[in-house]
Amino acid sequence: MGLLLDAGVVLLSDTRTNAGLDNIATYRKMFLFETPGERAIGIMTAGSLSVTQTTMARLEDALDDPDSDRSILRAPTMLQVAEIVGTTLSDVTSEVSGKMGRMSQTARATMLVAGQRKGGPMRMFLIYPEGNFIEATTDTPFLQIGEHKYGKPILDRVITPQTTLAEAEKAVLLSMDSTLRSNLSVGMPLDFAVIERDALRISRTRRIDADDEGFSRMSNAWSEALRNAFQEIDPI
Repeated sequence: MGLLLDAGVVLLSDTRTNAGLDNIATYRKMFLFETPGERAIGIMTAGSLSVTQTTMARLEDALDDPDSDRSILRAPTMLQVAEIVGTTLSDVTSEVSGKMGRMSQTARATMLVAGQRKGGPMRMFLIYPEGNFIEATTDTPFLQIGEHKYGKPILDRVITPQTTLAEAEKAVLLSMDSTLRSNLSVGMPLDFAVIERDALRISRTRRIDADDEGFSRMSNAWSEALRNAFQEIDPI
């Protein structure tokens, strides 16, 4: 999930890509890029691992190719960064789906792209498999991909553009905690990042493991608060 706030961007992703009784895999879904003082970009992925890994590999290869027109670190605006990511994702989706279609299988992925370039505003986009995208706005200051229905209610209730970065961190972690408890396809460790407005660098990153004391304390406090609130509400 990504939050676009007046104070900056807050990003959080899990790392589980497969879930089953005997098949659980962990892969990074958050990728951070920066040219300090010039731009900072975060990309998060969800969906088919073959699509997301190939897409990210092509985007990273383009960074080192001076002749490539698909370098997200040379694009003049965040809108063009989103267009580059969308075009690359669409190309890879078509190629992989064409191969898998012969076996009656499908492969799809979505991505969140957020960041800021010097001289421009902070922006955040949700990229669809076809390469088109939508953008976060003041009316909808957060975007989610992957399994999100369990954690969405808290974001709907508390997140506004004026939410502070500290409160936003608490909100995304509690949102993820709700999803972790309800869906085995989402799992730890978690990757957390903040890009402060006009900092033009990755301001903060953190990996949260299953034994993280702070996250466990927050999760337990949230569960207790929900139980107490439930007891205090009178039935209709």
